[in-house]
Amino acid sequence: MATIPASANMPDTSPVDLPAGTTRQSRCRVDWITTVVIVGLHVGAVAAFFPPFLTWQAVLLTVVMQLICGLGVTVGYHRLLTHRSFRTFKPIEYFFSWLGSLNLQGGPIHWTATHRLHHQHSDQEQDPHTPRHGFFWAHMKWCLMFDPNFDPFHKYSQYARDLARDIGHRVIEHGMPISTLVMAAVLYWFGGWSFVMWGVCVRLVYVYHITWLVNSATHMWGYRNFETKDDSRNLWWVGLTAFGEGWHNNHHAWPRSARHGMKPWEFDISWVTIRAMQLLGLAYDIRLPGRGASMTG
Repeated sequence: MATIPASANMPDTSPVDLPAGTTRQSRCRVDWITTVVIVGLHVGAVAAFFPPFLTWQAVLLTVVMQLICGLGVTVGYHRLLTHRSFRTFKPIEYFFSWLGSLNLQGGPIHWTATHRLHHQHSDQEQDPHTPRHGFFWAHMKWCLMFDPNFDPFHKYSQYARDLARDIGHRVIEHGMPISTLVMAAVLYWFGGWSFVMWGVCVRLVYVYHITWLVNSATHMWGYRNFETKDDSRNLWWVGLTAFGEGWHNNHHAWPRSARHGMKPWEFDISWVTIRAMQLLGLAYDIRLPGRGASMTG
């Protein structure tokens, strides 16, 4: 495993600055398709708790799917694609990218671009989801909006040129809605509407809010191990429910680190997964903080 010098916190992706002079909020407009989909999923998630949709098989299915698909966001989209905190073989990289797309948070290129923009302008005006614009904006409103200066593919792909050049990730990017529909059809084939309501609606609503809490809550509440230039915090209950992503101050101090939980009690199941992959020969070039890293507490 390699240590990370302080000057190499982000991969060399040459991000570009957004046009100055306007705020993200002022130039955004409501993305009605995304809004309708997300509202519909929430309605479906509520309905799933009523008969005949509420079955123990459907609940168990959701737990298993979340344990697997959730790693597509934390290990795949975030630590592998966005920060290149470790490397793996191309088929496995595509597998994690596809798993991430099943969470309907955007394709791998858009998700990576958004998160790199967040790190470039963390808790500044161009940060796409800083709580300095309010908790609701940071938690979910930002993703219901369309930013004409960022959201078209030819613009956001500039923040993820490494992925935009990769035909495999481009296929996953543009095939994301189809993958979700196919998954819903497979679930219906095996378990009817109860499997669809739980495996799609409940699971996605859960993973949405857990991911959004990383954007909102962990920039507002919690403790800090490192003095960073942003508002990032470590929040234990987000750390546990978001597969280690809630140790967010640690992450902002060392963005390229594959390990986010750095103190003994900061359990990080995504790091455990990467370490297991390494032991199986499936992960290599793993990045960790340099020896000079110091904590404030």
